[in-house]
Amino acid sequence: MHGVWLTGHGDLDKLEVHHDIPVPAVRRREVLIRVAAAGVNNTDVNTRTAWYSKQDSASEDASWSGAPIRFPRIQGADVCGRIVAVGADIDAERIGERVLVEPCIREAGGEELERPWYFGSECDGGFAEYTVVAARHAYLVESELSDVELASFPCSYSTAENLLTRTTVGPGDTVLVTGASGGVGSAVIQLAKARRATVLAVTSANKSADVIGLGAERTLPRDAHLDELLGHNSVDVVIDLVAGKQWSELLNILRPGGRYGVAGAIGGPLVELDVRTLYLKDLSLFGCTVLEPDVFSNLLRHIEHADVSPLVAKTYPLERIAEAQTAFIAKKHIGKIVLIVGSGS
Repeated sequence: MHGVWLTGHGDLDKLEVHHDIPVPAVRRREVLIRVAAAGVNNTDVNTRTAWYSKQDSASEDASWSGAPIRFPRIQGADVCGRIVAVGADIDAERIGERVLVEPCIREAGGEELERPWYFGSECDGGFAEYTVVAARHAYLVESELSDVELASFPCSYSTAENLLTRTTVGPGDTVLVTGASGGVGSAVIQLAKARRATVLAVTSANKSADVIGLGAERTLPRDAHLDELLGHNSVDVVIDLVAGKQWSELLNILRPGGRYGVAGAIGGPLVELDVRTLYLKDLSLFGCTVLEPDVFSNLLRHIEHADVSPLVAKTYPLERIAEAQTAFIAKKHIGKIVLIVGSGS
């Protein structure tokens, strides 16, 4: 089959297109999926560049879970495709289903995992013509949306739904989201609105109108002093995808008893915390990586009920993955960049 191998940690030259990759074997509780489209994510870039590593040797902990990556690896967590074969323990009637793959997987190779893996990181993912996954992680989706549009949902929107679930966002909450124009940020806006929350969004000026169009009540510049613009104790929940030098302001604007959820640090992972702010305001901090058990099924309901809309910035054929990642890293887009893998996308 054709696909893209990540051959090691490094630059874009570590992404190699091959046309002779063996089609993966299907174990008893797995399904084989012909991939139609697969989205591009921060994790793809972070894994390739060993951004996750905290050690001098990137090979020791450079994956999403902190385990070494085995190369070559087929990346790609955002997968939409159709089941074309099933393992011995799976009902053959599932063949032909159009599915989305849950990116946070708890079963692989026929075994329960002690710690969840990320599809396309600790195991092969969807940047190839075919992929395998435990049947429990391949969710039937019934929608009129295209394969490309559906492939924009799994990773970003499940991350967003998980952040909102962990921070218990509900009606009447005021939520501030950083990195609002990205895949996760734009998903947070839509899903928070579906929960009847008011959303404030941090984004660049040239993307403000688009972010307002997604449902944000107000946008704020990236370099703004948030505690001056909004005031101390002004929001109930912060959903942070940036971190960086202004991080302490995010805690300043939280009301007493406020909740902070984080699933990214593109502005810089090292921040300064005044512990007095944390305990005197009774704040709760949530690091959000592993999906709560019901998050993906809840997301599927939102998709099928059209509570959320796909936001595809641009598509590329799989063979132009390096160009797609270059555009992704430039962050000039709003929403998702999606790779077209098979026909019918």
